[in-house]
Amino acid sequence: MSAAFADTQRTLTSEELVAAEQQASAWLAKTSDASVRYGLFADNGIAWAIVDRALHRSSFVNVPLPRHFSEAQLAHVVEDADLDRIMTDDPHKLYQLPGDWRRIDDGILGLQCWARSRPSEQRRLGQRRIPPDTCKVTYTSGSTGNPKGVCLSRASMDSVVHSLVSVLRPLTVRRHLSLLPLSTLLDNLVSLQVAPALGATVSLPSLGETGVGYGGIDIPRMLACVDRYSPESLLLVPELLRVLVASVAKGWRAPANLKFIAVGGASVSPELLTAAHAVGLPAYEGYGLSECASVVALNRPGAARHGSVGRVLPHARVRIDEAGEIYVRGATMSGYLGADERVNDEVATGDLGFIDADGFLHVRGRRKNLLITSLGRNVSPEWVERELLASGLLAQAVVFGESKPFLSCLIYPSSPMVNAAELGAAIDAANRRLPDYAQVRRWALLPQPLRLADETVTANGRTRRDVVFSRYQNLIEDMYVDAIAS
Repeated sequence: MSAAFADTQRTLTSEELVAAEQQASAWLAKTSDASVRYGLFADNGIAWAIVDRALHRSSFVNVPLPRHFSEAQLAHVVEDADLDRIMTDDPHKLYQLPGDWRRIDDGILGLQCWARSRPSEQRRLGQRRIPPDTCKVTYTSGSTGNPKGVCLSRASMDSVVHSLVSVLRPLTVRRHLSLLPLSTLLDNLVSLQVAPALGATVSLPSLGETGVGYGGIDIPRMLACVDRYSPESLLLVPELLRVLVASVAKGWRAPANLKFIAVGGASVSPELLTAAHAVGLPAYEGYGLSECASVVALNRPGAARHGSVGRVLPHARVRIDEAGEIYVRGATMSGYLGADERVNDEVATGDLGFIDADGFLHVRGRRKNLLITSLGRNVSPEWVERELLASGLLAQAVVFGESKPFLSCLIYPSSPMVNAAELGAAIDAANRRLPDYAQVRRWALLPQPLRLADETVTANGRTRRDVVFSRYQNLIEDMYVDAIAS
């Protein structure tokens, strides 16, 4: 019998997986109060997979707790979701969280179960409002410090899973490797639901083995992990794809059997995808958001268009309004945790885009980020930033220019070996591909890279523009003062 899941310590066959999930479901069923809310705080591995899948089929609310969240963010989630129990392999972390926590059971496969001590009447009175069909609450850092809880029903998540299974089945993937934290909704659905439904063996190594963390990447360890598990499919954020492309250029060889790399979580430069294909990495961009239960559109072998995020998946319906904003129907969230009203069947994504004549969706940036220069020209900064990052010499670029006569940019080089002349040449090359009103006239070096740790980027790599502007406002204004003076 083929393996279903494998992690750093063990392998489970399909038969063993069924037995383990039945055991987990029986353990959960001991709790008669269906209003209990579970947090899941653990490393990637089989234990997480079994508990997550069992909770998915149960009547309990499952709240994955990202390990990269700060102590303050974790405390916020515990209080915001009003968690009753936490399944964890790191119980010492609970001592830093609000409430009086005590261990009540060794739980499942090494995950201890801890409960918050409080009278049941007090618990029910204190619980925050949550849509009745909520199965999972996924927290996303978004653009503010406090994470926001997105409430998802089992039906919404299953709709996305069924769509992905239907479009990916022709690829006949037999081995999938999970590199991202399983608290990430996209990887959670793909690695724990989609890949198993496709009959693939899913490798779930610990994050220590993968070398992947939102605070940084251990590149040799990540490459060794890919070599060890030799996957046919991967799910990556753009920065990880950039690492693989650069590694191939330096002599690393990707697994010969690698068929499909899905890239998402943040905007992907078309040039990065071109570079990936040029070195034999089958990378394809997709598009989605937590409020739509993850994936909405996806490029794939035989159905891809350069510069697009792919065709809309079967479960979803997309329309573009008069202002160019993307709206999605189909699998949508039930609401935000604690919100008074349930959301409509349609989600306003806040993204700008269009659908071409062949049904491919193109995303051009965030509506709220749209810059209007003092000359009255509308510019999506993400568009300009994609062109700036195309050379590979810039690791990060943030464009500004609201109510200014021209655009400016803060940049950080991809290597300390890249000099100012090379950076200037890369920006000049990008400008030649842009119309005059979208060209960068002044630029300055960031004193340090934008990082999750200092809250200048979100967990999936999106720039927190308001934080960057506030922190480097003097540096930005100096570029315009210098321009006027010259």
